[in-house]
Amino acid sequence: MQFLENSLLELITQTSTNLPPDVRAAMKLAMQRETPGTQASQALSVIATNIDMAESEEGPICQDTGMPTFLVHTPVGVNQIEIRKAIRSAIAEATRRGKLRPNSVDSLTGKNSGDNLGPETPVIHFEQWEEDDIEVKLILKGGGCENKNIQYSLPCELDHLGKAGRDLEGVRKCILHAVWQAQGQGCAPGAVGVCIGSDRAHGYLLAKNELFRPLDDVNPNPVLAKLEAEIMEEANRIGVGAMGFGGKVSLIGCKITAANRLPASFFVSVAYDCWAFRRLGFRLDAETGAIRKWLYRDPERPVERMAAGEGFPLTGREVILTPPLTEEMVRALKVGDVVIINGELFTGRDAVHAHLMKNPPPMNLNGAALYHCGPVMLKQGDGWVTKAAGPTTSSREEPYQADVIRNYGVRAVIGKGGMGKKTLAALKDFGAVYLNAIGGAAQYYARSVEKVLGVHLLEFGIPEAMWRLKVNNFIAIVTMDSHGNSLHADVEQETAKALSALQSV
Repeated sequence: MQFLENSLLELITQTSTNLPPDVRAAMKLAMQRETPGTQASQALSVIATNIDMAESEEGPICQDTGMPTFLVHTPVGVNQIEIRKAIRSAIAEATRRGKLRPNSVDSLTGKNSGDNLGPETPVIHFEQWEEDDIEVKLILKGGGCENKNIQYSLPCELDHLGKAGRDLEGVRKCILHAVWQAQGQGCAPGAVGVCIGSDRAHGYLLAKNELFRPLDDVNPNPVLAKLEAEIMEEANRIGVGAMGFGGKVSLIGCKITAANRLPASFFVSVAYDCWAFRRLGFRLDAETGAIRKWLYRDPERPVERMAAGEGFPLTGREVILTPPLTEEMVRALKVGDVVIINGELFTGRDAVHAHLMKNPPPMNLNGAALYHCGPVMLKQGDGWVTKAAGPTTSSREEPYQADVIRNYGVRAVIGKGGMGKKTLAALKDFGAVYLNAIGGAAQYYARSVEKVLGVHLLEFGIPEAMWRLKVNNFIAIVTMDSHGNSLHADVEQETAKALSALQSV
């Protein structure tokens, strides 16, 4: 199969950089439904611009290219070992080209393999079928939304929804709760794949497989089709909105399957995916590996632009910040302010924060802006080029952030999804601020990086290293200020009320 590896490389590249038409259509509808001028509308404008940038530059839509997961159907007699080798080779080459971020980390040592290969990475599921072609489907699902997957064991008690029993009403409550609990940490508006029944392990697999369905299809089971439609209507009344800022659109897709279960078990498994819903597929000639037909997209059809304007709509009231920041600058900011950062940022996420609890930083962080970001970087000559640089979910740093602010004088923390009470208290006590960048907008923020000034702690791997960046026109929204205010806490409280109102609809 002389064309197999090149075909797979094209699949990986297109999946990472070019959203399929059904997802584009759902996001366009979300933009049309959202109230103009709101923070959710502003976020959707950035998202639309980012989608266009990614397609035109063949750059990753989101810097977190996830755990590549392949679903492969093969005719009887086709060598699956050969296909597995070709997939692994294509994954490594796509990583080398910057289409994928190196995401495969040894769970025992913490070492990044650097090429997205390792034990059980990438994930490949093989099935035989009685067709003549090979079918390959790929989904790239990032860690932020993967962390918002959730599984329920019925009967159970759910926050704000009460008892969920072993029936379709209990299932409905579980799915609504799953959408609500994701808030902005899963980069809403998102989509959910759901499995009713099965066992714990297979239920999650079946739920993730539902994400391979087109968003505009109709479930062949009329009971499930009705439930999907109800969830879409009710979930968008909860008010989570884009990025968890509050708004009219929280969900762009709901796909449900059912599987038989044990009498003693009743699981509802939910696979949550973000707006950067990256999945594609194709059919291949079983002898040559050449592409016969694309799934989800028509490569002959021109790609329509998503953005009506250019990114974040500016009003002239934005606050310009040039690090290092003073306490006076930060205390003047309040929730809702839009800031534009010009100057230096330092990236730091999970490994960096854990390191800073026991070791001093490799640079002076007094007055610094610390960006929760695991970028895609390519080495060019003696320097580095930023290929993708959106924010990661900040809540993972909650155990560390207050200490980092107190010990090292950090004045601004940038990420997505907000942080908790401990960090909010530190912002107030020590004079710092939390800035929410738009999740998944990896190309949009990569454009603001004028130069990579250096890198520290590269032994942690490219995503977890501490990058020193010079940025220009880096835009974010104040969502937690130094006066004890948190947009994230407010939205969670308001959406909890809306969720409760759906308890017995």
